[in-house]
Amino acid sequence: MTTDHHKKHHSEPVQMRQLLILNEIVQALNSSINMDQSLQTTLAKVAELLGLETGWVWLLHAENDQPYLAAAQNLPPALAYDPAKMTGGCYCLRTYLEGDLAGAANVNVVECSRLQGLIDGTDGLRYHASIPLYAHGKKLGVLNVASTDWRGLAPEDLRLLYTIGDTLSIAIERGRLFDQSVRLGAVEERIRLAREIHDTLAQRLTAVSLQLESADVLLELGANLDKAHTAVQKALRLTRMNLEEIRRSVLDLRAATLAGRTLPQALADLAAALPDGMAVQFEIIDGERPLSPRIEAGVYRIAQEMLNNVAQHAQAEQVQMQLTLSPQNLTLLVADDGIGFDAEKLPPDRFGLVGMNERVRLLNGRLNLSTSPGNGTQIVANIPLN
Repeated sequence: MTTDHHKKHHSEPVQMRQLLILNEIVQALNSSINMDQSLQTTLAKVAELLGLETGWVWLLHAENDQPYLAAAQNLPPALAYDPAKMTGGCYCLRTYLEGDLAGAANVNVVECSRLQGLIDGTDGLRYHASIPLYAHGKKLGVLNVASTDWRGLAPEDLRLLYTIGDTLSIAIERGRLFDQSVRLGAVEERIRLAREIHDTLAQRLTAVSLQLESADVLLELGANLDKAHTAVQKALRLTRMNLEEIRRSVLDLRAATLAGRTLPQALADLAAALPDGMAVQFEIIDGERPLSPRIEAGVYRIAQEMLNNVAQHAQAEQVQMQLTLSPQNLTLLVADDGIGFDAEKLPPDRFGLVGMNERVRLLNGRLNLSTSPGNGTQIVANIPLN
């Protein structure tokens, strides 16, 4: 039996395994329009294909091309416990954005610049393979899978990784188009509500005006006061109905709270509006990550309640607010050096804490409060993003 024959039989199981993994990736991408889920599945399968455990995906924001960490798997402690290290530029992103085909703009192996100089907490990782993601020539991002050392990639590995990159790129574009349609639908719904409010209130306020005019005429003519009283009562009933309609409509329109701003911009405006005499430190970690309108609106309201509590009750001089985004979670922290309070004896006027808890629960998150008299207050909201 020839050596070539042995190689052929040896390569067949490898090729079969590669095709099975590729088929699993395609099926997973076709079965979901959830981009987070698609990225996580593909990342896990590429790591399995190459016999690895760790990887991450960078995506470029659709509007400003700023990179953000979109998915991660088994990051080493040095990166997992310090989210700031997984923000900003690095060698592979820089060469990808510059289109350097000898660097990371092609499927290639590079030494990870984020792990250079680190000794502890790296799990021995030093290198990663970079798989560029494109759609119709447009840069989308990079998928990285990491290793302690790296073997040369065989031609069949390169071809398969190219195919996976193309397939994932299509799924990313599809997911973004779906998100755009959802946002457009939300805008159209707000326009519909605004039109409905205008039409309904215009009719009802006209009716109120007519009743009051009738009462006014009756009083001027010195007519039966009972008739004038009846007209005023009708006007009052219509006014109460209008008030309820306005309250309902305002609740429906609350999703527009950011008024065209990004969440980091809106939070910065909230921090800047704190009373004079309070020094505010506002920090954002990986703030480029896109969020759903529902989460944006909810987190904005939670931050608003947090800062309102600080302004009204804390008597603080220093205030810290930090927004941290990762592929799986959003964390919002607000801390102050104010007078604090006994959490076991919640003052009766602290309704803001109740509202915060309710809003966090609606987003399937958790709220942690740490305070004591004379020692300031720290509130942390953890919101899952998947």
